[in-house]
Amino acid sequence: MIASVFTGCGNSAETKDSGKAQTEQAATKEDSADKADEEQAALEDGTYTAEFKTDSSMFHVNEAMDGKGTLTVEDGKMTIHISLVSKNIVNLFEGTAEDAQKDGAELLQPTTDEVYGFDVPVPALDKEFDLALIGKKGTWYDHKVSVTNPVEVEE
Repeated sequence: MIASVFTGCGNSAETKDSGKAQTEQAATKEDSADKADEEQAALEDGTYTAEFKTDSSMFHVNEAMDGKGTLTVEDGKMTIHISLVSKNIVNLFEGTAEDAQKDGAELLQPTTDEVYGFDVPVPALDKEFDLALIGKKGTWYDHKVSVTNPVEVEE
């Protein structure tokens, strides 16, 4: 009986320690998220190279660009210019394919960089966001993309 009392006390102490550790882990995660937000907020107006990652081998930045685009920050708003591998992707839409087909949807128009390029608004660094594309066949496709690792371009 005494052994069960000690075991019970031990479990109680372990539970308290475990709860304390979980609280500390949660606080550490929140601190990390706050630090990432501060770093993003600290991204000054200017021009950067940044990695543009997609969830598809068919939709990616031109190999000559080494998986990167030109990130421009102006008045705190970010836009990344990407050059694709061909002219097969006709438009992009910041959002889902379903929303892209609604009346009034503002499609991202291509630029001509020998292939098509696009200026894509970036809502946040290091976080996936929706980007739909339409190809020459007229079908919309949903994709997840992210922009990471900005490095300031030296002038």
